[in-house]
Parts: sequence; structure tokens; C-alpha cells
Amino acid sequence: MEENGNLLDSLLGGAIDYSKTSFELIRLKAIDKVSWLVSSAFSRFLAILITSMSLLMGSFALAFWIGDALGKPWYGFLVVAAFYGLLAIVLFFLMHKWIKKQVGNYMVRKLLK
Repeated sequence: MEENGNLLDSLLGGAIDYSKTSFELIRLKAIDKVSWLVSSAFSRFLAILITSMSLLMGSFALAFWIGDALGKPWYGFLVVAAFYGLLAIVLFFLMHKWIKKQVGNYMVRKLLK
């Protein structure tokens, strides 16, 4: 009977070790995915920030140049703002679904990788 007890203890110990190892593996995989997601989001944020600042400075320069050519500085800002407004409307109506699909597919691919 004692032999059955040792076998049961050994089996139970193995099951506990297996569950601890499985939990640790799941935890490490989750940490890997989260760290990848955060680092990827941060690098993309920096790229978007730098691009946005360049676009902003270029827009100011273009607005002042157009305003100088038209005679009043606010004309230039009005023209640039109207251009960006029209561009936003066109992009929203033409590309909203496509962009949403691409971003969703990218996130699913990276999270399941």
C-alpha cells in the first residue's frame, strides 16, 4: 500500500511541477508579447511625432509663403487649412475601411506570431 502512496505522491508532484512550468511559460509568452507591443508602439509613436513636427513646420513655411504671395499672411493659412481639410475628408471617405482593416490585421498577426 505504501508503494501506491509513493506513486501517487510522485504523480501529484509531477502534475504540480508541470502546472507551474506551464504557468511560467504562459507568463513569459505574455511578457514577450506585451514588451514587443509596447516597444513597437513607442517606436511608431516617435516616427509619427517626428513626421508630424516636420509636416507642421513645412505647413507653416508654406502658409507664410502663400500668404506673402497673396498679400496677406492669413490667406496662406486659410489655403493650407482648406487643403488639409479637403485631404482629411477625402482620406476618411475613401480609405477609412481599408486603414481599419490593415491595422486590425497587423495587430492580429503580431499578437498571434
